[in-house]
Amino acid sequence: MKAKFLIPLLAAVSFGSSAMTLTSNDVQEGSRMADTYAYNGFGCTGGNQSPQLSWSDAPKGTKSFAITAFDPDAPTGSGWWHWVAVNIPASQHSLNRGESGHIKGAEEMKNDYGLKGFGGVCPPKGAGMHRYEFTVWAMPTEKMELPKGASNALVGYMLNAQSLGKARLTATYVNQ
Repeated sequence: MKAKFLIPLLAAVSFGSSAMTLTSNDVQEGSRMADTYAYNGFGCTGGNQSPQLSWSDAPKGTKSFAITAFDPDAPTGSGWWHWVAVNIPASQHSLNRGESGHIKGAEEMKNDYGLKGFGGVCPPKGAGMHRYEFTVWAMPTEKMELPKGASNALVGYMLNAQSLGKARLTATYVNQ
């Protein structure tokens, strides 16, 4: 009778595999981000620097990475894209602080401020705490095939449809 329960238990155990992880020296899960990462405009005063990010344990078959930074709490009805970078070489596993705009081999899309690269956090004054989801995506191709001028919503759709795995770190910010 004990053997009957052992087989399903062994089937649920994952041997030697680990989930993809995303960490940062600059932003911490659930913690408020420093003004260094806030936008300089739209009622915010900040350094507008992209944070340092490191990722590991990408799934087998990963040929490139993508990074997104998204505010699901923005009062737009569709959130706010702060950063979308695709085609980051599979050999790269980290980005330095402020590296947005200088990621070798990557294509950085326009953020919702209308500028290419990282656009810092900036919730409206009095809007309370917003969440900022930094996500690294493991992709099965070296280059995402996107139409010219693709919207970030389309890129997000393609990432969700094609990725081999992803890891997320969610930080917060309040515009005081």
